[in-house]
Amino acid sequence: MRKIYLDHGATTPMRNEVIDAMVTIYREEFGNPSSIHQFGRSAKKQLEDARAKVAKAIGADAKEIIFTGSGTEADNIAILGTARMKAKQGKGKHIITTTIEHHAVLDTCKLLEKEGFEVTYLPVDEHGILAVQSVQDALRDDTILVTIMHANNEIGSVQPIAEIGQLLKNHPAVFHTDAVQTVGKLAVDVNELAVDLLAISAHKIYGPKGVGALYVRKGIRVEPLMIGGGQERKIRPSTENLAGIVGLAVAIDLAVSELATESKRLEGLRDKLIHELLTKVPETKLNGHPVHRLPHNANISFEYIEGESLILSMDMKGIAVSSGSACTSGSLDPSHVLMAMGLCHQTAHGSLRMTLGKDTTEEDIDYVIAELQTIVARLREMSPVWEQYIKSKA
Repeated sequence: MRKIYLDHGATTPMRNEVIDAMVTIYREEFGNPSSIHQFGRSAKKQLEDARAKVAKAIGADAKEIIFTGSGTEADNIAILGTARMKAKQGKGKHIITTTIEHHAVLDTCKLLEKEGFEVTYLPVDEHGILAVQSVQDALRDDTILVTIMHANNEIGSVQPIAEIGQLLKNHPAVFHTDAVQTVGKLAVDVNELAVDLLAISAHKIYGPKGVGALYVRKGIRVEPLMIGGGQERKIRPSTENLAGIVGLAVAIDLAVSELATESKRLEGLRDKLIHELLTKVPETKLNGHPVHRLPHNANISFEYIEGESLILSMDMKGIAVSSGSACTSGSLDPSHVLMAMGLCHQTAHGSLRMTLGKDTTEEDIDYVIAELQTIVARLREMSPVWEQYIKSKA
């Protein structure tokens, strides 16, 4: 059976170049980068070369890159570490974020509320876009941190991070962005975005799972979440995952070098997928901004159908898609992102996220469009809600 993977927003297959680089490290670089003998020094060089590549990819200095165990961990260190450091310094306890963040951010903010911090959750519009003015209006003298994702992992909407960054240049609050979905997909420069902290994940860009990075602008202080070693400037102590880090560096290097051509190719396939589904399948709706969205993301609601039924039916045809974030795939609740945009429960439950990748072809897209038309029609024939809708239109 033909197999088509359209869930690159959840994770990506590792590139051969990444695997080859990691295997070399596993075979030849077993030294601990913290050791001062020749084996340690050799491993240390690999580590610092990787740090330089990651920094270059986002316009940072190598000293501003901290390697972590994931994008979630990078977000956790950025938010908890900043909030606790600022509170210790007596700078305030107010944080600003949005209602559509990944749970790596939302759950961390909820934890801080239990510790006595106050969090303002800003709404988004019907396209999932945050108004810059709402950040301005929410800022207070005691605001210590603003954390807003670069692009949403479910609907692909890209936030006006650079504009918000410029706004915050006149305020002492630290600015963090979760760029797990954008690094390697969009041009990301920490100085153009004017962010102080930025989270990266390797497995979203054809790198290994279990590796991430946090950009920490020079002069920004964050409290470590772990103690027990001096690695990564004491912000993330523990022996570095050298093979994974080298894999991340190779992956980000390749992604950035291919970004211009690959983004344009994916945009073409994405737009064809969206246009033909909205045209050929009745009662469908695009979720997320029609223009300001990730080049590989198409999130579409199919009215009067459960998303789970759609996913299972497509899987039987060899097509892998998702209903939203992989991190909440076990939940029966509708997507908090779609609900925040104003969708009703029924529409949110009938939504599919299709995220394209470097191996996706036009033939794949044609196959998906054809199969989806058949599957949607079949599921609606069995749906009493759809039958009621048809009768109401008669």
